[in-house]
Amino acid sequence: MPKDIPVSNGNLLFNFDSDYQIRDVYFPLIGQENHSKGEPFRFGVWVDGRLSWMGPEWEKNLRYHDDSLVTGVFLKNKFLDIELHCSDVVDVDLNVYIKKIEVKNLRHEEREVRLFFCHDFHLYGNDIGDTAYFDPRTSSIIHYKANRYFLINCRTTDKHGVGHYACGDKDVPGREGIWKSARNGELSGSQISWGSADSAVGIWLNLPPGGKEECFYWIAAGTHYNEVARLNREVIEKTPAKLITRTSDYWGAWVRKEARPFGDLPGSITDIFNRSLLVLRAQIDNRGAIIAANDSDIVRFGKDTYSYMWGRDGAFVAAALAKAGYTHVCMKFFDFCSRVISENGYLYQHYNPDGSLASNWHPWLVDGEEVLPIQEDSTALILWALWIHYESSKDIEFIRPLYDRLIKKSAGFLVAHRDPVTLLPLPCYDLWEERFGVHVFTVAAVIAGLRAASNFAKLFQDASLAAEYDEAADRMREGIIRHLYHPGLKRYARSGYRKGSGYELDEVIDVSQSGLAILGALPPGDPRIVETMEAIHRSLWLKTPVEGCARYENDVYQRPGDCPPGVPGNPWFISTLWLGEYLICRAGSFKELREAAPYLQWCVKNALPSGVLAEQVHPLNGTPLSVSPLTWSHSAFVWTVLRYTEKFSLLSGKKSSSLI
Repeated sequence: MPKDIPVSNGNLLFNFDSDYQIRDVYFPLIGQENHSKGEPFRFGVWVDGRLSWMGPEWEKNLRYHDDSLVTGVFLKNKFLDIELHCSDVVDVDLNVYIKKIEVKNLRHEEREVRLFFCHDFHLYGNDIGDTAYFDPRTSSIIHYKANRYFLINCRTTDKHGVGHYACGDKDVPGREGIWKSARNGELSGSQISWGSADSAVGIWLNLPPGGKEECFYWIAAGTHYNEVARLNREVIEKTPAKLITRTSDYWGAWVRKEARPFGDLPGSITDIFNRSLLVLRAQIDNRGAIIAANDSDIVRFGKDTYSYMWGRDGAFVAAALAKAGYTHVCMKFFDFCSRVISENGYLYQHYNPDGSLASNWHPWLVDGEEVLPIQEDSTALILWALWIHYESSKDIEFIRPLYDRLIKKSAGFLVAHRDPVTLLPLPCYDLWEERFGVHVFTVAAVIAGLRAASNFAKLFQDASLAAEYDEAADRMREGIIRHLYHPGLKRYARSGYRKGSGYELDEVIDVSQSGLAILGALPPGDPRIVETMEAIHRSLWLKTPVEGCARYENDVYQRPGDCPPGVPGNPWFISTLWLGEYLICRAGSFKELREAAPYLQWCVKNALPSGVLAEQVHPLNGTPLSVSPLTWSHSAFVWTVLRYTEKFSLLSGKKSSSLI
């Protein structure tokens, strides 16, 4: 079930599924310690003797308020004749999640409505040794274990504090989850449970005929009792309504901090652009880690997550945010990279949000030979993104301490990690983390990283290093043409595998081959690049009603069982956007530039109503597949829009000068 409408402040993140159930609770780092383990926190409504949990019988519209990280959720149950308008937010300053609920009675008779909120915490990611209890000092329910505390409270128009509650033991023989025991509209009032503990709170509302009532519910997160008790007092004193308003105002000011030209792009695209900026911010931990995705559903299939910092994904996010004018957001990201980079100057596959090494599925031996279990593009793209950051900020004081410990260290590795004969990079794993070889995308990324390092060396008057980096990049560029071009197919290969004096070429068509142009390794108008890009579009563009671009031929990752033969793979947002970005790079006129707009429109069409972009979508019906949201998808959208508007401005300037 895809995740939607995440809310976050960089320390605390809540994810909702498409049934408007809380499914992920991350604290105190974004992406690390999921205290729900992906299990649903159920939300239900009882009225006239009937209880209905959020699910299929509810009409749902899950969105955000415009230019905000505050949700605007509409819910309607035609059987209960009840309508709900909800707003969710994580306060911008306090580690508190707040929900506002407006309940509307659609019948012309007075009715009592009961709202139920159930909590299936797995503190530290497991359900061993948890405690849930009613705390009379704060009139709240508290879940805790060791150094993790979650305080749950509520407020109606005339009082605050939990008046209806139950603490229970889930997963215990002979007992059922707390949500099932609420089916009769009552909560037992049991005051404490331990071990595998769950809980529920209820809010009782009296609605006049055709009238409505408002209430609030919140969860404070902390590391000890006094911390959550203090947060609870602040919510009560400042009022939940004012906290929602201040957070909404902040995010509105954040996303609209400067006037931005969008050329001739329609409002539907600029709306997703702004939404993407906010979603990107929601996935960045305040200590620097840019997290790929925080959708726990992927755990059910691969027993691992996307809640890691990949150098590649993080670099694309940092570059997009820098170009959009948010360089300050990612300063800690580059510091993070400088802290975790190996002594030899490379990044491993990915890292946990606290900087520790994450799980790695790349072996250290290939064909009996010891290799580095890395994707070299991750290391190179950090340098590429850092130069974009500098170009956008001109903050040389920020760059200076990174010059020795990140820039020179990484660039030195890129220069050293080369085949002594061909001068191309030594084999590594590809950006999709599936194949070991020499990949055109990796080479393009390394060239981009070395060019960035050369620019930094020139900035700091290191002429010899600048020349060394440029020389290595030049030799790699020549090596691409000499070794990775397939003359028989008249296009570049995806990868090469060292054989004799050259390389055995991988003929599979892969959208990553577009990296040769969009990362600037080769000119976009070069006939060999043009042939390569035409082959990509011809082979990977789906001929289904959904359309979109697959990653590569016969891609089976997350491939649905009803996918018909002949479909190369599921369409990905980044694949589709790379096709559009190539057209932008190549465009020499407004007519050519506008050929890229449909690729942006495809993303708008296949976004969730909230504006959230998944990793990929179903090839036949366009429903989200894999993780949602994928941070990389949103950064690719922001980046492509900015490339479009830059080219639009450039062409406008040329047109104006031609009229003088």
